[in-house]
Amino acid sequence: MTTTTTSTERRRMGEMVRYFLRLGFLGFGGPVALVGQMERELVDDKKWLTKEQMRETIAICQSLPGPLAIQVGIFIAYLRCGFWGAWAGGWAFILPNFVIVAALGALFVHLGDLRAVTGIFYGVSPAVIALILHSCYRLAKLGMEDWLQWVIAAVCLAVTVILKAEVALLFIGAGIVGIVYYGHIRRPAVAMQLALIPAAAPAAVPAATGSTLGKLLLFFLKAGSLTFGSGLVIVPFLEQGLVQQYGWLNEREFLVAVAIGMMSPGPVVITATFVGYLVAGFWGSLISTVGIFLPSFLLVLIVAPLLARHRKNPNVQGFVKGAYAAAIGTILGASFLLGKIAIGDWLTALIGIVSLAVLFRWKVSNPMMIAVTAVVGLIAYPILQPDWVLTGLK
Repeated sequence: MTTTTTSTERRRMGEMVRYFLRLGFLGFGGPVALVGQMERELVDDKKWLTKEQMRETIAICQSLPGPLAIQVGIFIAYLRCGFWGAWAGGWAFILPNFVIVAALGALFVHLGDLRAVTGIFYGVSPAVIALILHSCYRLAKLGMEDWLQWVIAAVCLAVTVILKAEVALLFIGAGIVGIVYYGHIRRPAVAMQLALIPAAAPAAVPAATGSTLGKLLLFFLKAGSLTFGSGLVIVPFLEQGLVQQYGWLNEREFLVAVAIGMMSPGPVVITATFVGYLVAGFWGSLISTVGIFLPSFLLVLIVAPLLARHRKNPNVQGFVKGAYAAAIGTILGASFLLGKIAIGDWLTALIGIVSLAVLFRWKVSNPMMIAVTAVVGLIAYPILQPDWVLTGLK
C-alpha cells in the first residue's frame, strides 16, 4: 500500500513539474494571461482544483507582495503536491525563463558595443514605455475603486518623480492610510503584520558582504518583497538601486533590461536575471534570480495561510487597497522618468504614441511589439544617426 502511494505521489509530482516547465517556456502575455491559462488548463481540463479553490488562490496571492503568476503557480503546486511540491513546481516554472534570459544576457555582453544593438535600443525603448503605460491602465481598471486610491497614486507618482524615495516606505505608508480609511482601526493587528512584511523581509537577511554577489543577493531579496500589484511595480525600485545607488547599469541599459523582461516568457521580474548577468556574469544571474523569487516562496508558504484565514478582515483589505494604489502611482512615476531617457526626437515620440495606440486597439503580444520596434530602430538609426541615443550608453 505504501509503495503504491509513493508511486502515485511521484507521478503527480512529475506531471506537475512537467506542466510548469512547459508553462514557463511558453507562457507569454503577462500575469493576467498566465493566470487565465492556468485556470483553463488546471481547473477545466486537468481538474487539479475546483473553481472555488482557484478563485481563493488568486485572491490570496493578490494580497501578497510578489509576481502574481509565479505565486499562483507556487500555491497550486502546494495544494497539489504539498510543501516540496511547491518548491519543485515553482522553480520548474522559473527555470525556462532563467535559461532564456541568461542566454540573452550573455549575447548582450558580447554584442553590446555593436552599432546594431544601439539601433535596437533606439526603436525598442519608447515601445517599452508604451507597454508599461498600457499595463498600468489595465491594472488601474482592475483595482482602482475610489477617490482616495487615486489621491494615494498621485502622491506616490509625485514622490517617485521628485524625490525618488524608497518604494518600501511608500507602500507601507499607503497601506496604513488604507487601514485607517477602509478598515476598523480598533482591530489592526493582522493588517499591521501585513504592513511589516516588506520592511521585515530585507531586515531578516544577513548583512551583505562587500562582494558584488552579496550586494546583488541582498538587493534582489529586498526587491522581491516590494512588487505589490504587478511585477511592473519593481521598475522604479530597480531604477533607483541599479542606476542611481550602485551604478551597475546606465539608464539605457536599464531600459533594455526591462524590455527583455517584458518580451520573454514569464514575469517581468525575470529582468533580475538579465541584470545579474550584466553585473557579474552567470553567477550574478543565478544569485539575482534566486534573490528576486525566494521571497515569493516564503510568502506563499508562510504568510498565505494567515491571509487565507483573515483575507476578509477589513483592515487587511484596506492595506491591500492602499498598497495597490501606491503601485499605480510608482509605475506612472517610473514611466515618466524612463520616458525622458527613451524619447528624444520625433521618431521615438511617434513610436511611443503608435505603440500605445496599437496596444489599446488590438491584442498584440509583448514579443511582437518589441520585435517590430527593434526592426524600426535598426532601419532608422543609421539614417537619422541621433547623437542623443549614445549619451546613455557606455
